[in-house]
Amino acid sequence: MSRPAAAIGRGITRVTDTALGPYQTAVIRIGFSATWLLFLLREFPNRQQMYGPGGPWSWDLAQQLIAGNHAFTVLMWSDSQVWFETVYALAVLAAVLLLVGWRTRTMSVLFMVGVLSLQNRNIFIGDGGDNVIHLMAIYLVFTRCGQVWSLDARRARLARGARARGEWPRPDRIGPALWCVFGLLLAAATAVGKISGGWLGGWLTVLWGLWAVQGLWWAVGRYARGGEPRVLLDLVANLTHNAALFMIMAEACLIYATAGWYKIQGSRWQDGTAVYYPLHLDSFSPWPALSDALSANGTLVMLVTYGTVLVQVAFPFTLLNRRVKNVLLALMITEHAVIAVVLGLPFFSLAMIAADAVFLPTSFLRRLGDGAARARGRLFSGVPGRRDRASRGPDKQGPDEQQGPDRQGPDKQRPGAPGAAGEPHVGFTA
Repeated sequence: MSRPAAAIGRGITRVTDTALGPYQTAVIRIGFSATWLLFLLREFPNRQQMYGPGGPWSWDLAQQLIAGNHAFTVLMWSDSQVWFETVYALAVLAAVLLLVGWRTRTMSVLFMVGVLSLQNRNIFIGDGGDNVIHLMAIYLVFTRCGQVWSLDARRARLARGARARGEWPRPDRIGPALWCVFGLLLAAATAVGKISGGWLGGWLTVLWGLWAVQGLWWAVGRYARGGEPRVLLDLVANLTHNAALFMIMAEACLIYATAGWYKIQGSRWQDGTAVYYPLHLDSFSPWPALSDALSANGTLVMLVTYGTVLVQVAFPFTLLNRRVKNVLLALMITEHAVIAVVLGLPFFSLAMIAADAVFLPTSFLRRLGDGAARARGRLFSGVPGRRDRASRGPDKQGPDEQQGPDRQGPDKQRPGAPGAAGEPHVGFTA
């Protein structure tokens, strides 16, 4: 076999056999759910003015707009105050559960529904960070973002440990119960015509399709006698995950590239003074003394202005050079942290940092997970040196617990492959 053909074969095997970037998808799951959760909690006192049926952008006005753009929001199903409070509370709950990785497949869908419902209810109060969360909430649905650093990963590890001891873990009852409840709710919403779109397109097809795939995944894992159906489902899930991960990376690159090239066309960015002006806007000066001190240094303003454009334009072209990419990544994360403090845009900065996290090196994320596990062990465990193997990741688990691109060798098997056919497939989770 020629070298190009062999390389293509290895590439196809990798993207079908493995859900790539388990740590990266976990950290963006945590990042975006935490950002959205903090935003909802921060704006809780203002929720009525922002999204409520009696707010400045009234329910009737929103209904007229959505009738034209066909945006998805469950808040338009009713103008009841009770319905609004219920949706807001469920959006907070979904963000919390996705953050900790509990039933990530289901919670990622609920998280998406919560984000779209609130943001589409009033599109006039969002900023760039809201747009990023909007897009990433959709992409997260198609990723296997609970492989590590999640309660799902912990539950799967405990189940494998029980089987290794010759014990048979108790069957999952919570997952099927959630599936049935949400199926009934979806059927009721469909029957009264609350979800737009037909069976060949639109949100009706998307939501019913996700619900059906969940059921199929669980049924095959529960009742399939051979390993082939489970291998096929894993292959499709891995392909979907990897495609969604690629889209997240491409979206982040597109954001920086377009921002950088548009800046180049602006006269204030060309003369090196663009950063000066937002530092003197009352709406973006939570610390006036700090803003004045930074803007007083003309050389610093010029360097930050030109440096911002350079980093944003150059970043997509540095992805093939790991060292340069990591340097620019550190600069961009630092820049967003400064924006959060100096300009008072914490949620925009958190959203962008979460998007940047998809490019973080796996080795760094592993060390970060190890440090968090040791800190948690010192705080909550009375046993010295106790560590959660789930947070250590695939490279430090036992042979039967490994997952992700770090597992190599001739004994590598997909879940459900021959030799692993007796191991139940985990449904409704990662």
